[in-house]
Amino acid sequence: MLNTLIEYISYDFVRNALLAGSLAGILGAAVGYFVVVRNVSFAAHALAHIGFTGATGAALFGISPLNGMLIISILAGAGMGLSGSRIQRSDMAIGMVLSLCLGIGTLFLALYKGFAGQASAILFGNIFSISWSQIFQIIVLTIVSLCTLALYSGKLLFATLQPDLAEARGISLPQLSTAFMILLGVSVTLASQVVGILLVFALMLGPAGIATRLFRGFWTAQLSGIGIALSSIWCGILLACLTNWPPSFWITAILFVLYLLTEIFCRLVLQRDR
Repeated sequence: MLNTLIEYISYDFVRNALLAGSLAGILGAAVGYFVVVRNVSFAAHALAHIGFTGATGAALFGISPLNGMLIISILAGAGMGLSGSRIQRSDMAIGMVLSLCLGIGTLFLALYKGFAGQASAILFGNIFSISWSQIFQIIVLTIVSLCTLALYSGKLLFATLQPDLAEARGISLPQLSTAFMILLGVSVTLASQVVGILLVFALMLGPAGIATRLFRGFWTAQLSGIGIALSSIWCGILLACLTNWPPSFWITAILFVLYLLTEIFCRLVLQRDR
């Protein structure tokens, strides 16, 4: 089996998948931590499905689905961010916009006359088809996003834990929220390249959710979340090579097993120690 894995890793398309998946996993776990602590998981879920409209619309007009999803996710994220803290109380509004976008995306998909595999890749991901031009774009987006997150992370964490005090000290909560939601839109777009739009929720929240259950510190939760994301993506891709099953299945299955084990550990061990 080891020789088989080494042989698969020698292929360019597998190495491209591992690199793109690693970048998306690192950014997703880093941003996902703030999604968990800020309690905006439904907004993250909505952004992924709103991006479906941009991806299918782009495919319909012969544009890269990655660019289409990126544009509409950034615009939707900025719109959500402008609502500030009200986003946590606007599930109905977000749900209605989400429903409309899904309907439009379904129309675009019905009108699409191209290769059916393109539509499947949008919904479920096809990381083995990542090209070098897409990898270059993913690298640039990841670096810019991580640098921006590093710049705002202190203020973002402060505003999350003490919003009234942060505002009293002159921090603009709507501006901070808008910047974060734009980062979330980029993260969701990159994560969709790994597991597809329908399963992006698991990759965005799974590693960060598991990490925050096990660790309370900021850096320990961040680093462990990144480690969980990378291990699940790498194992998922390599298992897909061995079994010829979709990597999306393996990645989400691994994250689900890790989640179950974490819950069992927290309830049986941590609560008993307390």
